[in-house]
Amino acid sequence: MSPSSCYATCAGYEIHYTEWGAPDAPVVIAWHGLARTGRDMDALAAHLAGRYRVICPDTLGRGLSQWSRAPGAEYRLQFYARIAADLFDQLGIGQAHWIGTSMGGAIGMVCASGLFEPGLRGRIRSLLLNDNAPRLADAALERIKAYAGQPPAFDTVRELEAFFRQVYAPYGWLSDAQWRLLTETSTRRLPDGRVTPHYDPAMVQQFTQHANDYLIWDHYDRLDIPVLCLRGADSDLVLRETTAEMATRGPGARGLLQVIEVPGCGHAPALNVPAHYALVDAFLAQAH
Repeated sequence: MSPSSCYATCAGYEIHYTEWGAPDAPVVIAWHGLARTGRDMDALAAHLAGRYRVICPDTLGRGLSQWSRAPGAEYRLQFYARIAADLFDQLGIGQAHWIGTSMGGAIGMVCASGLFEPGLRGRIRSLLLNDNAPRLADAALERIKAYAGQPPAFDTVRELEAFFRQVYAPYGWLSDAQWRLLTETSTRRLPDGRVTPHYDPAMVQQFTQHANDYLIWDHYDRLDIPVLCLRGADSDLVLRETTAEMATRGPGARGLLQVIEVPGCGHAPALNVPAHYALVDAFLAQAH
């Protein structure tokens, strides 16, 4: 099954998204990670499309979505939640399940809490956090900050693919075709002819201007929906002490949290193989 490539105007920006499945099916929002695009969700969306309407946005400043005109103010979770609220309304989405990798999980958390966008409260039926938590490891955040603001450039797409294979090795196993797709769907050519990852380097201002943007326990504690945290077994971003704390508060204290470690992955599982699909399928089935 192939997706439809679509655009909507949200919070004053053109936002690109791919849409899979029947328009009248239950909705799944699948939101990508920090320096990635919605096309990372292709494999999972294709798997789910027979049963769900799957919406995979490109965040502001990533992929085919517009770049921010005010990066210091808008590359942050609060503005991403505003974009998500507009997307729900424009697409006529009453309720949806949310699957978010890394940053995409944090966006889902702040949307589901309703603290930033009260109109979204009660509209997210379940939340899958793919290697994301209400507190992230400081050392990993420093690593991300170091590379995200200075994306490399290469003469050829094959060189960029080799770079992606190295830095995204923690995703786990990808086929050669999946590595090529990951590369080709997240590449842009610079004025000098070289190729670089397809995002606005200014998005790193989320970390430099909003140092605690990912410290979101207040949002997590408000959640009263089923939550599944998939922690890459080798993750340096989501620590076991954090998932242990998650179990004692918010949805954890309410008996609504599951934490599952995904072997063979760090940050973050690619959600592209049958073992990953099975975890997603079981969670969505329980959340109905």
